[in-house]
Amino acid sequence: MNAKALLIDGAKQMNIQLDDVQASTLLQYLELIIKWNKTYNLSAIRNIEAGVKKHLLDSLSVTPYIQQTPLLDVGAGAGLPGIVISIMFPELSVSVLDSVGKKCRFMQFAKTQLGLKNLTVVNQRVENYQPEQCFGQITSRAFAEVEKTLGLTKHLLCDNGHYLLMKGDHFTKEILDNFTLKAHQVSVPYVSDQRYFLEIQPN
Repeated sequence: MNAKALLIDGAKQMNIQLDDVQASTLLQYLELIIKWNKTYNLSAIRNIEAGVKKHLLDSLSVTPYIQQTPLLDVGAGAGLPGIVISIMFPELSVSVLDSVGKKCRFMQFAKTQLGLKNLTVVNQRVENYQPEQCFGQITSRAFAEVEKTLGLTKHLLCDNGHYLLMKGDHFTKEILDNFTLKAHQVSVPYVSDQRYFLEIQPN
């Protein structure tokens, strides 16, 4: 199965319909990650097939939970899941934040190459970031423990906003006071690890 067929088929198994433009743009983005990886070490994944499974499909699995309110991806790294979300929702305002300059340079390059007008790249430490507007949804994929993420970002979340945190199965050890937590177990095709989304709202 070629990369595009693998991507479209894997998305379909999660009830996500990708059109040809979305699939092509996602694969272009993945190719940029792999190309820059040779110099910048953005990710441990070095080939397209593994990237489709571990990066694109894993990031796409959050999309059914995305709402139409400004989104911030914290500790975005190479832009996962933030850039994937921005490709899937061109009308949605998406900000990707990372404190590492080379990762932000890559995300800025990807934004330009892929023509992502809805994407804003922020090179700052999250605790120092003071945007003009709050965010209705904050996501992260590999940033920090849940409690630490909530503590560092609470000044960025709108009053009625929520978190969508992507986690493995170890989150159950974390106790959260003053928050309502809904855990959604997700099955990502071709990925054997257990994956969860934690939907978290302040009480």
